[in-house]
Amino acid sequence: MSVIETADAEGGGSLHQRILSNISEKILSGAWAPGHRIPFEHELTTEYNCSRMTVNKALSQLAKAGLIERRRRSGSFVRRPQSQAAVLEIQDIRLEVEALGLSYRYERVARHKRRSSAEDRSLLELDAVGSVLALECRHFAGKRPFAHEQRLINLAAVPEAIDEEFLAIAPGPWLIGRVPWSEAEHRIRAVAADRHIAAALDIEAGAPCLVVERRTWSAEHPVTHVRFTYAAESHTLVARFRPSQG
Repeated sequence: MSVIETADAEGGGSLHQRILSNISEKILSGAWAPGHRIPFEHELTTEYNCSRMTVNKALSQLAKAGLIERRRRSGSFVRRPQSQAAVLEIQDIRLEVEALGLSYRYERVARHKRRSSAEDRSLLELDAVGSVLALECRHFAGKRPFAHEQRLINLAAVPEAIDEEFLAIAPGPWLIGRVPWSEAEHRIRAVAADRHIAAALDIEAGAPCLVVERRTWSAEHPVTHVRFTYAAESHTLVARFRPSQG
């Protein structure tokens, strides 16, 4: 988010500056959380005893700064911070969240060791039946859910995972610290949130979501398959590349 210019170029901008400062302070302090509805223009006009033009100008500047979004007929709302993840990199979600200036929290929802099903073997590209560890986790940005994680770990490749509860550390950084990966694959798609995902991310059922699925290998051995689901409005994927040399 860019810095808001508080000086009014037209002069006599103290009231305009006060509206900007008051609203931005409530947003940046967290008093108004992402998604909070800003008072309507006529409400702010009454509160500050000023013209609607002055209020509109202040809200337009807040929108330009990326602090709020204005929706026709609905009003203005505190904008959700949007993270950017590189498509060709393995990102640490903690770093993504902290880059937004928000506090990070991790929660393990479920952990099960099981004999691999046909679906498990397909996701991990396993040739034979074996043991896998299935994990469900949530990652938070501030007070709000940021990403939902569903992960399979191939215990033949990472047998020490069976002794890790994953209560204090997320599976991603734990694996990176122990198993050097040699190859990874990303698949990206859009989905509508089902009831389970909607509850996990605190969004409406049917809301658009971005799903990033990743498989990693170590020396040609499948290590893990993970599916991260994000609310679409809070996440962007970025790829930088060069022209083919072929």
